Amino acid sequence: MEVPPPAPRSFLRRGLDPFPRVSAAESVAADSDALAGDRELPPYVPEPYYPESGWDRLWELFVKDEHHRRSKELQDILKASVTAGVIGWAYGGIPAFVHAKQRYIEQSQGEIYYNRFDAVQLAHRAGTRGFLRYGWRWGWRTAMFVTIFNTVNTSLTVYRNKNALSHFVIAGGVTGSLFRINLGLRGVVAGGIIGALLGKG
Repeated sequence: MEVPPPAPRSFLRRGLDPFPRVSAAESVAADSDALAGDRELPPYVPEPYYPESGWDRLWELFVKDEHHRRSKELQDILKASVTAGVIGWAYGGIPAFVHAKQRYIEQSQGEIYYNRFDAVQLAHRAGTRGFLRYGWRWGWRTAMFVTIFNTVNTSLTVYRNKNALSHFVIAGGVTGSLFRINLGLRGVVAGGIIGALLGKG
């Protein structure tokens, strides 16, 4: 059975309706082809890579990407270490500054100074030496403690691809053991137990 040809449009309708007609089926097919073309990546764009194993994820944690950028987790570890170092330095240095300055004043009561400024300057120098000495001791220990704890915790989280309380316990135990390793086996065990309890809390 032959389909009759469409009726010719009048001159007035052709003037008011200048745009060509497109069927709904042709429009859907054209849109599908356009979407399929958009989904295809150009040949110079590499396919996205998703690490599958725990070792792959752990490797991605410590290695820079193609843009020479560190991972967000590693940046957080470094920021926390620097912050802990500054806080530890201030925690140990400020009281040492006050104590060293006061001690110098008490021990130099019989000394003769040229003027008041000279006496104040020497007292400040004594306090600054105490600040640097004890601030450094507290600063590097605090920074090292936070670095080891966060590194172990983050590594376990990335490797297992989930957060768990056991990660904090293990990180605290490892950190406490390393900080008491100079006391022998008993110190390692005691430090590990105390660190695990602190990590759990």
